[in-house]
Amino acid sequence: MKKGPVKEIFLDSNPFETRLAIREDEELAEFYVERKKDRGITGNIYKGRVVRVLPGMQAAFVEVGLDRTAFLHVTDVLESVELIEEEDVSEVSKEESRSGPSGHKIQELLKAGQDIMVQVEKEPLGTKGARLTSYLALPGRYLVFMPNYERVGVSRKIEDERERKRLRDMVLKLKPQGVGFIIRTVCEGKRKDEIMADMDYLLKLWRNIVKKMESTPAPALLYEELDLTLRSVRDIFTRDVKKFVIDSKEEYERAVRFIEEFMPELLGKVELYNGKEPMFDAYGIEVELAKALERKVWLPSGGHIVIDQMEALTAIDVNTGKYVGKKSSEDTILKTNLEAVKESVHQLRLRNIGGIIVIDFIDMAKQSNREKVYRGLKEALKKDKARTNILKVSELGIVEMTRKRVRESITQTLLEPCPYCDGDGLVKGKDTVLMEIYRDLIKEMPVRRRKVVVYANPVIAERLRGSASDLVTELSKRFRKKIVVKPVDTFHQEEYEIV
Repeated sequence: MKKGPVKEIFLDSNPFETRLAIREDEELAEFYVERKKDRGITGNIYKGRVVRVLPGMQAAFVEVGLDRTAFLHVTDVLESVELIEEEDVSEVSKEESRSGPSGHKIQELLKAGQDIMVQVEKEPLGTKGARLTSYLALPGRYLVFMPNYERVGVSRKIEDERERKRLRDMVLKLKPQGVGFIIRTVCEGKRKDEIMADMDYLLKLWRNIVKKMESTPAPALLYEELDLTLRSVRDIFTRDVKKFVIDSKEEYERAVRFIEEFMPELLGKVELYNGKEPMFDAYGIEVELAKALERKVWLPSGGHIVIDQMEALTAIDVNTGKYVGKKSSEDTILKTNLEAVKESVHQLRLRNIGGIIVIDFIDMAKQSNREKVYRGLKEALKKDKARTNILKVSELGIVEMTRKRVRESITQTLLEPCPYCDGDGLVKGKDTVLMEIYRDLIKEMPVRRRKVVVYANPVIAERLRGSASDLVTELSKRFRKKIVVKPVDTFHQEEYEIV
Protein backbone atom coordinates (compact mmCIF):
# COMPACT_ATOMS: atom_id res chain seq x y z
CA MET A 1 0.00 0.00 0.00
CA LYS A 2 1.34 3.41 -1.02
CA LYS A 3 2.27 5.57 1.95
CA GLY A 4 0.68 9.00 1.99
CA PRO A 5 2.40 12.30 2.80
CA VAL A 6 3.18 13.30 6.39
CA LYS A 7 0.30 15.67 7.17
CA GLU A 8 0.34 18.40 9.84
CA ILE A 9 -2.25 21.06 10.71
CA PHE A 10 -1.48 24.44 12.27
CA LEU A 11 -4.20 26.78 13.55
CA ASP A 12 -3.31 30.38 14.36
CA SER A 13 -6.09 32.37 16.03
CA ASN A 14 -6.60 35.83 17.53
CA PRO A 15 -9.79 37.78 18.43
CA PHE A 16 -10.12 39.02 14.85
CA GLU A 17 -8.91 36.24 12.57
CA THR A 18 -8.32 32.49 12.39
CA ARG A 19 -5.82 31.02 9.94
CA LEU A 20 -5.37 27.34 9.16
CA ALA A 21 -2.35 25.89 7.37
CA ILE A 22 -2.07 22.27 6.21
CA ARG A 23 1.44 21.00 5.49
CA GLU A 24 2.27 17.82 3.61
CA ASP A 25 5.86 16.56 3.90
CA GLU A 26 6.80 19.95 5.44
CA GLU A 27 5.46 21.88 2.45
CA LEU A 28 2.46 24.21 2.71
CA ALA A 29 -0.35 22.47 0.79
CA GLU A 30 -3.56 24.30 1.76
CA PHE A 31 -4.43 27.53 3.52
CA TYR A 32 -7.71 28.86 4.93
CA VAL A 33 -8.52 32.14 6.63
CA GLU A 34 -11.69 33.25 8.41
CA ARG A 35 -12.15 36.76 9.75
CA LYS A 36 -14.63 37.28 12.54
CA LYS A 37 -16.29 40.25 10.82
CA ASP A 38 -16.91 38.43 7.53
CA ARG A 39 -17.17 34.74 8.39
CA GLY A 40 -17.87 32.39 5.49
CA ILE A 41 -21.42 31.25 4.79
CA THR A 42 -20.92 28.09 2.71
CA GLY A 43 -23.01 25.34 4.28
CA ASN A 44 -25.42 27.73 6.02
CA ILE A 45 -29.11 26.90 5.64
CA TYR A 46 -31.65 29.72 5.23
CA LYS A 47 -35.35 30.24 4.93
CA GLY A 48 -35.36 32.37 1.80
CA ARG A 49 -37.98 34.23 -0.17
CA VAL A 50 -38.02 34.14 -3.96
CA VAL A 51 -37.66 37.72 -5.21
CA ARG A 52 -37.56 37.19 -8.97
CA VAL A 53 -37.96 34.24 -11.31
CA LEU A 54 -36.02 34.58 -14.57
CA PRO A 55 -37.35 32.12 -17.20
CA GLY A 56 -34.74 33.27 -19.73
CA MET A 57 -31.92 32.21 -17.39
CA GLN A 58 -33.88 29.31 -15.81
CA ALA A 59 -32.92 30.71 -12.42
CA ALA A 60 -34.31 32.67 -9.51
CA PHE A 61 -33.00 35.34 -7.17
CA VAL A 62 -33.67 34.55 -3.52
CA GLU A 63 -33.52 36.92 -0.54
CA VAL A 64 -31.81 35.20 2.39
CA GLY A 65 -30.73 38.24 4.39
CA LEU A 66 -27.30 38.84 2.80
CA ASP A 67 -25.99 42.04 1.21
CA ARG A 68 -26.95 40.75 -2.26
CA THR A 69 -29.75 38.45 -3.34
CA ALA A 70 -28.55 34.89 -3.88
CA PHE A 71 -28.79 32.83 -7.08
CA LEU A 72 -30.69 29.55 -7.45
CA HIS A 73 -30.50 27.69 -10.79
CA VAL A 74 -33.18 25.27 -11.93
CA THR A 75 -30.73 22.35 -11.72
CA ASP A 76 -30.29 23.07 -8.03
CA VAL A 77 -34.02 22.83 -7.52
CA LEU A 78 -34.32 19.50 -9.31
CA GLU A 79 -31.01 17.77 -8.84
CA SER A 80 -28.73 16.79 -6.00
CA VAL A 81 -25.67 18.99 -5.64
CA GLU A 82 -22.17 17.91 -4.76
CA LEU A 83 -22.61 16.05 -1.53
CA ILE A 84 -19.92 17.73 0.54
CA GLU A 85 -17.23 20.23 -0.27
CA GLU A 86 -13.55 19.50 0.33
CA GLU A 87 -14.03 15.72 0.08
CA ASP A 88 -15.06 13.45 -2.76
CA VAL A 89 -17.47 11.21 -0.87
CA SER A 90 -20.10 10.28 -3.40
CA GLU A 91 -20.13 7.04 -5.32
CA VAL A 92 -23.41 8.09 -6.90
CA SER A 93 -23.43 10.28 -9.99
CA LYS A 94 -25.36 13.54 -10.11
CA GLU A 95 -27.75 12.03 -12.68
CA GLU A 96 -28.44 8.99 -10.48
CA SER A 97 -29.15 11.15 -7.43
CA ARG A 98 -31.90 13.27 -9.00
CA SER A 99 -35.04 13.36 -6.95
CA GLY A 100 -38.11 14.51 -8.74
CA PRO A 101 -39.08 14.55 -12.41
CA SER A 102 -36.63 16.08 -14.89
CA GLY A 103 -37.48 18.62 -17.56
CA HIS A 104 -39.32 21.10 -15.33
CA LYS A 105 -38.90 24.81 -15.96
CA ILE A 106 -38.05 27.26 -13.18
CA GLN A 107 -41.40 29.09 -13.59
CA GLU A 108 -43.21 25.79 -12.93
CA LEU A 109 -41.32 25.23 -9.68
CA LEU A 110 -41.00 28.67 -8.10
CA LYS A 111 -42.89 31.95 -8.03
CA ALA A 112 -42.09 35.38 -6.61
CA GLY A 113 -42.95 35.66 -2.92
CA GLN A 114 -42.59 31.92 -2.29
CA ASP A 115 -40.67 30.75 0.81
CA ILE A 116 -38.03 28.07 0.27
CA MET A 117 -35.37 26.31 2.35
CA VAL A 118 -31.95 26.65 0.73
CA GLN A 119 -28.29 26.00 1.51
CA VAL A 120 -25.32 28.08 0.38
CA GLU A 121 -23.27 26.05 -2.08
CA LYS A 122 -20.80 28.79 -3.07
CA GLU A 123 -19.70 31.98 -1.31
CA PRO A 124 -20.42 35.33 -2.95
CA LEU A 125 -17.48 35.92 -5.31
CA GLY A 126 -16.65 39.41 -6.56
CA THR A 127 -19.86 41.00 -7.81
CA LYS A 128 -21.77 37.69 -7.82
CA GLY A 129 -24.19 36.75 -5.06
CA ALA A 130 -24.08 33.43 -3.23
CA ARG A 131 -25.00 30.27 -5.18
CA LEU A 132 -27.80 28.29 -3.52
CA THR A 133 -29.21 24.78 -3.68
CA SER A 134 -32.44 23.37 -2.33
CA TYR A 135 -30.82 19.95 -1.91
CA LEU A 136 -29.33 20.01 1.56
CA ALA A 137 -26.30 18.28 3.08
CA LEU A 138 -25.54 18.29 6.82
CA PRO A 139 -22.03 16.96 7.53
CA GLY A 140 -21.27 15.15 10.75
CA ARG A 141 -18.05 13.47 11.81
CA TYR A 142 -18.71 10.09 10.16
CA LEU A 143 -21.78 10.74 8.02
CA VAL A 144 -23.31 13.38 5.79
CA PHE A 145 -27.08 13.61 6.19
CA MET A 146 -29.09 14.13 2.97
CA PRO A 147 -32.75 14.87 3.83
CA ASN A 148 -33.78 15.01 0.14
CA TYR A 149 -31.97 11.89 -0.98
CA GLU A 150 -32.91 8.33 -0.02
CA ARG A 151 -29.83 6.30 -0.95
CA VAL A 152 -26.67 5.48 1.01
CA GLY A 153 -23.31 6.32 -0.56
CA VAL A 154 -19.80 5.41 0.56
CA SER A 155 -16.61 7.45 0.22
CA ARG A 156 -14.48 6.33 -2.70
CA LYS A 157 -11.47 6.54 -0.41
CA ILE A 158 -12.70 3.50 1.54
CA GLU A 159 -11.27 0.89 -0.84
CA ASP A 160 -11.88 -2.37 1.06
CA GLU A 161 -15.05 -3.88 -0.46
CA ARG A 162 -15.88 -5.87 2.68
CA GLU A 163 -15.69 -2.72 4.82
CA ARG A 164 -17.76 -0.75 2.30
CA LYS A 165 -20.49 -3.41 2.43
CA ARG A 166 -20.41 -3.57 6.24
CA LEU A 167 -20.83 0.17 6.59
CA ARG A 168 -23.51 0.48 3.91
CA ASP A 169 -25.58 -2.39 5.35
CA MET A 170 -25.28 -0.93 8.86
CA VAL A 171 -26.40 2.57 7.83
CA LEU A 172 -29.25 1.16 5.72
CA LYS A 173 -30.59 -0.67 8.78
CA LEU A 174 -30.17 2.32 11.12
CA LYS A 175 -31.48 5.17 8.97
CA PRO A 176 -35.12 6.30 8.87
CA GLN A 177 -37.04 5.89 5.60
CA GLY A 178 -37.11 8.74 3.12
CA VAL A 179 -33.66 10.18 3.90
CA GLY A 180 -30.13 9.35 2.85
CA PHE A 181 -26.59 9.36 4.18
CA ILE A 182 -23.09 9.48 2.77
CA ILE A 183 -20.52 7.48 4.70
CA ARG A 184 -17.35 9.57 5.10
CA THR A 185 -13.79 8.30 4.88
CA VAL A 186 -13.21 8.66 8.64
CA CYS A 187 -16.06 6.20 9.23
CA GLU A 188 -13.83 3.30 8.18
CA GLY A 189 -13.50 0.78 11.03
CA LYS A 190 -16.02 2.54 13.29
CA ARG A 191 -18.40 0.66 15.58
CA LYS A 192 -22.18 0.66 15.32
CA ASP A 193 -22.64 2.78 18.47
CA GLU A 194 -20.28 5.50 17.16
CA ILE A 195 -22.08 5.67 13.81
CA MET A 196 -25.47 5.64 15.50
CA ALA A 197 -24.50 8.53 17.79
CA ASP A 198 -23.45 10.61 14.77
CA MET A 199 -26.69 9.75 12.97
CA ASP A 200 -28.81 10.68 16.01
CA TYR A 201 -26.98 14.01 16.31
CA LEU A 202 -27.64 14.85 12.62
CA LEU A 203 -31.31 13.81 12.78
CA LYS A 204 -31.85 15.94 15.90
CA LEU A 205 -30.13 18.88 14.16
CA TRP A 206 -32.42 18.42 11.14
CA ARG A 207 -35.58 18.36 13.31
CA ASN A 208 -34.50 21.69 14.87
CA ILE A 209 -33.98 23.18 11.40
CA VAL A 210 -37.46 22.06 10.28
CA LYS A 211 -39.03 23.58 13.43
CA LYS A 212 -37.30 26.92 12.77
CA MET A 213 -38.44 26.81 9.14
CA GLU A 214 -42.06 26.47 10.27
CA SER A 215 -41.94 29.17 12.95
CA THR A 216 -39.58 31.87 11.57
CA PRO A 217 -40.53 34.48 8.92
CA ALA A 218 -38.28 34.74 5.85
CA PRO A 219 -35.50 35.67 5.37
CA ALA A 220 -33.91 33.83 8.28
CA LEU A 221 -30.80 31.81 9.14
CA LEU A 222 -31.89 28.30 10.11
CA TYR A 223 -28.49 26.65 10.55
CA GLU A 224 -24.99 28.12 10.73
CA GLU A 225 -22.05 25.99 9.66
CA LEU A 226 -19.28 25.48 12.24
CA ASP A 227 -16.49 28.05 12.37
CA LEU A 228 -13.06 27.30 10.91
CA THR A 229 -11.65 25.79 14.12
CA LEU A 230 -14.37 23.18 14.66
CA ARG A 231 -14.91 22.63 10.94
CA SER A 232 -11.25 21.74 10.51
CA VAL A 233 -11.45 19.32 13.44
CA ARG A 234 -14.56 17.67 11.97
CA ASP A 235 -13.50 17.53 8.31
CA ILE A 236 -9.69 17.55 8.15
CA PHE A 237 -8.40 16.07 11.41
CA THR A 238 -8.16 12.35 10.62
CA ARG A 239 -5.94 9.43 11.61
CA ASP A 240 -3.41 10.22 8.87
CA VAL A 241 -2.64 13.61 10.49
CA LYS A 242 0.60 13.50 12.47
CA LYS A 243 -0.23 16.49 14.70
CA PHE A 244 -2.67 19.37 15.07
CA VAL A 245 -0.98 22.41 16.64
CA ILE A 246 -3.06 25.33 17.97
CA ASP A 247 -1.54 28.57 19.29
CA SER A 248 -4.62 29.91 21.12
CA LYS A 249 -5.52 28.42 24.49
CA GLU A 250 -9.19 29.27 24.01
CA GLU A 251 -9.38 27.62 20.57
CA TYR A 252 -7.30 24.68 21.83
CA GLU A 253 -9.80 24.06 24.64
CA ARG A 254 -12.75 24.31 22.23
CA ALA A 255 -11.10 21.85 19.87
CA VAL A 256 -10.27 19.44 22.73
CA ARG A 257 -13.89 19.45 23.94
CA PHE A 258 -15.10 18.66 20.43
CA ILE A 259 -12.48 15.91 19.99
CA GLU A 260 -13.29 14.35 23.37
CA GLU A 261 -16.93 14.07 22.34
CA PHE A 262 -16.56 12.86 18.76
CA MET A 263 -13.06 11.40 18.27
CA PRO A 264 -11.29 10.75 21.61
CA GLU A 265 -8.77 8.42 19.96
CA LEU A 266 -7.13 11.46 18.29
CA LEU A 267 -6.75 13.53 21.47
CA GLY A 268 -3.04 12.72 21.78
CA LYS A 269 -2.28 14.40 18.45
CA VAL A 270 -3.53 17.85 19.51
CA GLU A 271 -0.90 20.26 20.85
CA LEU A 272 -1.04 23.72 22.38
CA TYR A 273 1.81 25.83 20.99
CA ASN A 274 3.81 27.55 23.74
CA GLY A 275 6.80 28.91 21.84
CA LYS A 276 7.98 32.52 22.24
CA GLU A 277 8.13 33.12 18.48
CA PRO A 278 4.77 33.35 16.62
CA MET A 279 3.84 29.83 15.50
CA PHE A 280 3.59 30.57 11.76
CA ASP A 281 7.06 32.17 11.91
CA ALA A 282 8.54 29.29 13.90
CA TYR A 283 7.37 26.72 11.34
CA GLY A 284 8.22 28.85 8.30
CA ILE A 285 4.59 29.16 7.24
CA GLU A 286 4.64 32.98 6.94
CA VAL A 287 7.48 32.77 4.41
CA GLU A 288 5.58 30.17 2.36
CA LEU A 289 2.45 32.30 2.49
CA ALA A 290 4.34 35.31 1.17
CA LYS A 291 5.59 33.19 -1.75
CA ALA A 292 2.01 32.06 -2.46
CA LEU A 293 1.10 35.68 -3.24
CA GLU A 294 3.90 36.14 -5.77
CA ARG A 295 3.31 35.99 -9.50
CA LYS A 296 6.47 34.04 -10.30
CA VAL A 297 7.22 30.62 -8.75
CA TRP A 298 10.62 29.00 -9.23
CA LEU A 299 11.03 25.32 -10.18
CA PRO A 300 13.76 23.04 -8.73
CA SER A 301 15.90 23.00 -11.90
CA GLY A 302 15.88 26.78 -12.41
CA GLY A 303 12.79 27.15 -14.61
CA HIS A 304 9.73 28.99 -13.38
CA ILE A 305 5.98 29.38 -13.80
CA VAL A 306 4.13 32.69 -13.95
CA ILE A 307 0.56 32.75 -12.59
CA ASP A 308 -1.82 35.44 -13.82
CA GLN A 309 -5.28 35.45 -12.22
CA MET A 310 -7.99 37.27 -14.14
CA GLU A 311 -11.73 37.45 -13.64
CA ALA A 312 -12.56 35.05 -16.48
CA LEU A 313 -9.66 32.61 -16.17
CA THR A 314 -6.23 31.90 -14.72
CA ALA A 315 -3.23 31.53 -17.03
CA ILE A 316 -0.08 29.66 -16.00
CA ASP A 317 2.94 30.17 -18.24
CA VAL A 318 5.89 27.74 -18.06
CA ASN A 319 9.45 28.96 -18.80
CA THR A 320 12.86 27.24 -18.76
CA GLY A 321 14.38 30.35 -17.15
CA LYS A 322 17.95 29.69 -16.01
CA TYR A 323 17.75 25.94 -16.77
CA VAL A 324 19.67 24.91 -19.91
CA GLY A 325 19.86 21.14 -19.31
CA LYS A 326 22.66 18.68 -20.00
CA LYS A 327 21.29 16.69 -22.95
CA SER A 328 19.00 17.73 -25.81
CA SER A 329 16.65 20.70 -25.77
CA GLU A 330 13.66 18.29 -25.86
CA ASP A 331 14.85 16.63 -22.62
CA THR A 332 15.33 20.05 -21.01
CA ILE A 333 11.81 21.09 -22.04
CA LEU A 334 10.26 17.81 -20.83
CA LYS A 335 11.96 18.03 -17.44
CA THR A 336 10.84 21.65 -16.98
CA ASN A 337 7.28 20.81 -18.01
CA LEU A 338 7.07 17.85 -15.61
CA GLU A 339 8.34 20.03 -12.76
CA ALA A 340 5.79 22.66 -13.78
CA VAL A 341 2.99 20.06 -13.61
CA LYS A 342 3.72 19.28 -9.97
CA GLU A 343 4.18 22.93 -8.98
CA SER A 344 1.10 24.13 -10.89
CA VAL A 345 -1.17 21.63 -9.11
CA HIS A 346 0.43 22.54 -5.77
CA GLN A 347 -0.21 26.23 -6.42
CA LEU A 348 -3.81 25.63 -7.52
CA ARG A 349 -4.51 23.86 -4.22
CA LEU A 350 -2.59 26.32 -2.08
CA ARG A 351 -4.03 29.44 -3.71
CA ASN A 352 -7.46 27.79 -4.11
CA ILE A 353 -7.71 28.89 -7.73
CA GLY A 354 -10.95 27.85 -9.44
CA GLY A 355 -12.80 28.32 -12.70
CA ILE A 356 -11.14 28.04 -16.11
CA ILE A 357 -7.38 27.44 -16.01
CA VAL A 358 -5.02 27.44 -19.00
CA ILE A 359 -1.50 26.06 -18.60
CA ASP A 360 0.89 27.06 -21.37
CA PHE A 361 3.66 24.44 -21.32
CA ILE A 362 6.83 24.84 -23.35
CA ASP A 363 6.25 23.40 -26.85
CA MET A 364 7.18 19.70 -27.13
CA ALA A 365 8.00 18.19 -30.51
CA LYS A 366 7.30 14.59 -29.50
CA GLN A 367 3.76 13.33 -28.98
CA SER A 368 5.07 10.82 -26.40
CA ASN A 369 6.37 13.72 -24.26
CA ARG A 370 3.03 15.51 -24.47
CA GLU A 371 1.42 12.27 -23.23
CA LYS A 372 3.88 12.10 -20.32
CA VAL A 373 2.98 15.65 -19.26
CA TYR A 374 -0.75 14.90 -19.52
CA ARG A 375 -0.43 11.69 -17.45
CA GLY A 376 1.70 13.55 -14.91
CA LEU A 377 -0.97 16.24 -14.58
CA LYS A 378 -3.74 13.68 -14.08
CA GLU A 379 -1.68 11.89 -11.43
CA ALA A 380 -0.82 15.12 -9.58
CA LEU A 381 -4.49 16.15 -9.52
CA LYS A 382 -5.43 13.01 -7.59
CA LYS A 383 -4.23 14.81 -4.44
CA ASP A 384 -6.66 17.65 -5.09
CA LYS A 385 -10.06 17.26 -3.40
CA ALA A 386 -11.70 19.88 -5.62
CA ARG A 387 -13.38 18.50 -8.74
CA THR A 388 -11.31 19.07 -11.90
CA ASN A 389 -11.70 18.38 -15.63
CA ILE A 390 -8.72 18.50 -17.98
CA LEU A 391 -8.24 18.27 -21.75
CA LYS A 392 -5.19 16.70 -23.40
CA VAL A 393 -2.08 18.73 -24.22
CA SER A 394 -2.57 20.46 -27.57
CA GLU A 395 0.09 20.63 -30.27
CA LEU A 396 0.89 24.11 -29.00
CA GLY A 397 1.62 22.71 -25.53
CA ILE A 398 -1.54 24.18 -23.96
CA VAL A 399 -3.76 22.40 -21.43
CA GLU A 400 -7.25 23.67 -20.69
CA MET A 401 -8.83 22.62 -17.41
CA THR A 402 -11.50 23.60 -14.91
CA ARG A 403 -11.36 23.41 -11.13
CA LYS A 404 -14.44 23.77 -8.96
CA ARG A 405 -14.59 27.20 -7.35
CA VAL A 406 -16.32 27.22 -3.95
CA ARG A 407 -14.72 30.13 -2.10
CA GLU A 408 -12.43 33.02 -2.89
CA SER A 409 -8.82 32.33 -3.76
CA ILE A 410 -6.01 33.25 -1.38
CA THR A 411 -5.22 36.37 -3.42
CA GLN A 412 -8.87 37.48 -3.38
CA THR A 413 -8.96 36.91 0.39
CA LEU A 414 -5.65 38.51 1.38
CA LEU A 415 -5.20 41.15 -1.35
CA GLU A 416 -7.33 43.87 -2.90
CA PRO A 417 -7.14 45.65 -6.28
CA CYS A 418 -4.53 48.38 -6.51
CA PRO A 419 -6.29 51.74 -5.95
CA TYR A 420 -3.99 53.33 -8.53
CA CYS A 421 -4.41 50.92 -11.44
CA ASP A 422 -7.80 49.38 -10.43
CA GLY A 423 -6.23 45.96 -10.54
CA ASP A 424 -4.97 46.25 -14.13
CA GLY A 425 -1.33 46.17 -13.07
CA LEU A 426 -0.64 49.13 -15.37
CA VAL A 427 -0.81 52.93 -15.08
CA LYS A 428 -0.55 55.63 -17.73
CA GLY A 429 3.04 56.38 -18.74
CA LYS A 430 4.67 59.63 -17.65
CA ASP A 431 4.81 60.93 -21.23
CA THR A 432 1.13 60.08 -21.70
CA VAL A 433 0.23 62.13 -18.62
CA LEU A 434 2.42 65.02 -19.80
CA MET A 435 0.60 65.12 -23.16
CA GLU A 436 -2.79 65.01 -21.40
CA ILE A 437 -1.74 68.04 -19.32
CA TYR A 438 -0.53 69.77 -22.52
CA ARG A 439 -3.88 69.20 -24.29
CA ASP A 440 -5.89 70.32 -21.23
CA LEU A 441 -3.77 73.48 -20.94
CA ILE A 442 -4.56 74.33 -24.57
CA LYS A 443 -8.28 74.17 -23.68
CA GLU A 444 -7.93 76.00 -20.35
CA MET A 445 -5.49 78.83 -21.06
CA PRO A 446 -7.70 80.94 -23.39
CA VAL A 447 -10.29 81.29 -20.57
CA ARG A 448 -7.76 82.13 -17.85
CA ARG A 449 -7.01 85.82 -17.12
CA ARG A 450 -3.44 85.83 -15.97
CA LYS A 451 -1.42 82.88 -14.77
CA VAL A 452 -2.24 79.16 -14.68
CA VAL A 453 -1.16 76.80 -11.88
CA VAL A 454 -0.66 73.09 -12.60
CA TYR A 455 -0.71 70.78 -9.54
CA ALA A 456 0.77 67.36 -10.33
CA ASN A 457 2.49 64.30 -8.93
CA PRO A 458 6.12 65.15 -7.94
CA VAL A 459 7.61 63.00 -10.73
CA ILE A 460 5.40 64.65 -13.37
CA ALA A 461 6.05 68.11 -11.90
CA GLU A 462 9.80 67.49 -12.05
CA ARG A 463 9.54 66.63 -15.75
CA LEU A 464 7.48 69.73 -16.51
CA ARG A 465 10.21 71.81 -14.88
CA GLY A 466 13.09 69.87 -16.44
CA SER A 467 13.14 67.57 -19.48
CA ALA A 468 9.62 68.55 -20.61
CA SER A 469 9.91 72.27 -19.77
CA ASP A 470 9.68 73.10 -23.47
CA LEU A 471 5.94 72.17 -23.31
CA VAL A 472 5.40 74.84 -20.65
CA THR A 473 7.57 77.39 -22.48
CA GLU A 474 5.76 76.84 -25.81
CA LEU A 475 2.30 77.34 -24.24
CA SER A 476 3.41 80.40 -22.22
CA LYS A 477 4.64 82.08 -25.39
CA ARG A 478 1.58 81.08 -27.43
CA PHE A 479 -0.99 82.39 -24.90
CA ARG A 480 1.25 85.04 -23.28
CA LYS A 481 0.42 83.79 -19.83
CA LYS A 482 2.56 82.46 -17.02
CA ILE A 483 2.37 78.75 -16.11
CA VAL A 484 3.38 77.73 -12.58
CA VAL A 485 4.00 74.02 -11.80
CA LYS A 486 3.59 72.79 -8.20
CA PRO A 487 4.20 69.22 -6.96
CA VAL A 488 1.67 67.50 -4.67
CA ASP A 489 3.04 64.49 -2.78
CA THR A 490 -0.38 62.86 -2.34
CA PHE A 491 -1.25 62.94 -6.06
CA HIS A 492 -1.21 59.67 -8.02
CA GLN A 493 0.98 59.61 -11.15
CA GLU A 494 -2.08 60.09 -13.39
CA GLU A 495 -3.63 62.82 -11.22
CA TYR A 496 -3.29 66.53 -11.89
CA GLU A 497 -5.27 69.74 -11.48
CA ILE A 498 -5.23 72.99 -13.47
CA VAL A 499 -6.41 76.11 -11.58
